[in-house]
Amino acid sequence: MTYIVALTGGIGSGKTTVSNGFKKIGINVIDSDIIAKKIIKYDDRISFSIKKKFGEKIFNIDKSINLPLLRKYIFNNREYRLWLENLLHPKIHKETINHIKLIKSSWCIWVVPLLVEKKLEKHANRILLIDTPVKNQIQRIIKRDQINFEEASKIITLQATREKRISISDDIIYNKKEIKKIDLYVHYFNIFYSFLAKEHQKKKIKNMKKNYLTKFY
Repeated sequence: MTYIVALTGGIGSGKTTVSNGFKKIGINVIDSDIIAKKIIKYDDRISFSIKKKFGEKIFNIDKSINLPLLRKYIFNNREYRLWLENLLHPKIHKETINHIKLIKSSWCIWVVPLLVEKKLEKHANRILLIDTPVKNQIQRIIKRDQINFEEASKIITLQATREKRISISDDIIYNKKEIKKIDLYVHYFNIFYSFLAKEHQKKKIKNMKKNYLTKFY
């Protein structure tokens, strides 16, 4: 199985910028958010459950789910948020595993914003954190999502703290303003993770041989 590097970080930290950098050099990227959006868009059972929970108002004119409105609901109501997470998480997890099984390269990036919140650390071989000060997160999501300061602050308080993310991470890219020299970061980590993936594979082969000898001799 391919060596999995989980890329995580709070909202507005710069995860997409970094993951796109890896995509550009040909690294396989599996993004939990993209998988979730596709499930909401194409899974009829999921769409029906969301409609049943929130009513017709959750749909756009073309009958697609209004994602900004759905996000507003879940960030303003803990019950709604937990309900949606419980609805989507099993499907996201299943689809993620299916995507990883298809990868032939030695390592891949798994973008997972809720790595800490959902206690998914054990599913990755290594964790790369995109870290940024809270005030910068707030500024970015206000500009990106066209929301006010109070709404942005509330979203951040619902996520794991910076300290918690840092405590479980192996590698960190500190993004204070805008990530500069992204190509340099990507180049370095590609070399580093390729090396780790190769060493991991050697260790697995060695253990397989050891188990074989133990069993037959």
